[in-house]
Amino acid sequence: MLLQIILFLVGLALVVFGADYLVEGASAVARKAGLSEFIIGLTIVGMGTSAPEMVVSFIGAAQGNADIAIGNVVGSNIFNTLLILGVTALILPMTITPENRKRDIPMNIFTVVVLVLLGLEHTIFGIGTDGLSRIDGGILLALFIAYMWYSFTSSKPESDSAQDAKKTAIWLAVIYIVGGLAALVFGGRLFVDSAVNIAHSFGVSDKFIAITILAGGTSMPELATCIAAAVKKKGQLALGNIIGSNIFNVLLILGGSAIISPLSFADISYVDLGILMASALVLLTSCFVGKRNSLDRLDGVLFLILWAGYMAWLIMNL
Repeated sequence: MLLQIILFLVGLALVVFGADYLVEGASAVARKAGLSEFIIGLTIVGMGTSAPEMVVSFIGAAQGNADIAIGNVVGSNIFNTLLILGVTALILPMTITPENRKRDIPMNIFTVVVLVLLGLEHTIFGIGTDGLSRIDGGILLALFIAYMWYSFTSSKPESDSAQDAKKTAIWLAVIYIVGGLAALVFGGRLFVDSAVNIAHSFGVSDKFIAITILAGGTSMPELATCIAAAVKKKGQLALGNIIGSNIFNVLLILGGSAIISPLSFADISYVDLGILMASALVLLTSCFVGKRNSLDRLDGVLFLILWAGYMAWLIMNL
């Protein structure tokens, strides 16, 4: 047991630090291209901090463990929105721009709706089977490619971005990216194997370990990034990071996982999916409740209460 705990911590450390260096290298390259702060958070940082979820879910799918792949993404998105944005809003209330309200937040909701429709197509429409087939995975990946293309082509360049990029040389950024990816792959394997072994030794289900420990652990890069952005008063970067991470988790990670191995929704309850949808919707309602167009401290408290309630429900239904 002690060895498994050590391997778990080593794997988690490699995943977190690997993601950190991957984000730093990718951000330097992105700034060299003149991308805006929000787009960097939405795409480069969002995808970089989602890399742990991608590694954990892809490995879980390859090993035929659907609970890890789906539970990790569902848990991570709930963790991202309710806990991480809740904590970040307590530190720094975040302004929600008209673009966020009309484009980015609705896109976050849209991805959840698509996931539910594809995952529960037999229950809802009476066709196929519940879960994500390889065709469903292809649909999600196609949406991901279209979303990436739209995000980059609609980005407004910032004149000082290239100057910021000089702080990190391109050759060093490439080393960060390659080294970060290597650490993510190796650390992710250690992380998954040891977490599942620990869960089984205590008689805990794969679903619970995926939605709690794995989801929380692999969301640490998002938490660290958002707290750092809040301290530096970069609210748009923090918001973009979470929205981007959530969208990537569904479209890229579950899409890719489903192509590797079709995923079953058998162990994902309606409560899990309901909280996932609620977390996406409550981000939209925060634009109109309290201080308009702002994710303020009152919203942060509400998010944290919802997250605590969901965790309590999980514990009571072990």
